[in-house]
Amino acid sequence: MAVLELNKDNFDNTIQKNDIVILDFWAPWCGPCKQFAPTYDEVSEKFDKVIFAKINTEDEQELAGNFQIRSIPTLMIFREQIAIFSQPGAMSGADLEAVIKKAQTLDMNKVREEVAKKKAGD
Repeated sequence: MAVLELNKDNFDNTIQKNDIVILDFWAPWCGPCKQFAPTYDEVSEKFDKVIFAKINTEDEQELAGNFQIRSIPTLMIFREQIAIFSQPGAMSGADLEAVIKKAQTLDMNKVREEVAKKKAGD
């Protein structure tokens, strides 16, 4: 599946309409981002029901700021509109696949309960 380019106009719709969305925050001048891109593309071909997307932090500074992206690349995973994973730095293909498989098996009812508890405690 092709990797999508996200921006502030299509971000919300993409997150809301898809069960699992993997985000790669990157920039064109970033060496590690360029090195990681082929791995990200390769892994995207292995997961049919997962949306892989890239967010150019230079063009989409508002989105990057919204998620407090301080270093790139940074990977985030949304499942059922909840951010369940965020990690700066490139990953190996095997590590990325392992993280995605874990995300697919999460009990989202428990995750929602934890989110609700956290909000109640704030």
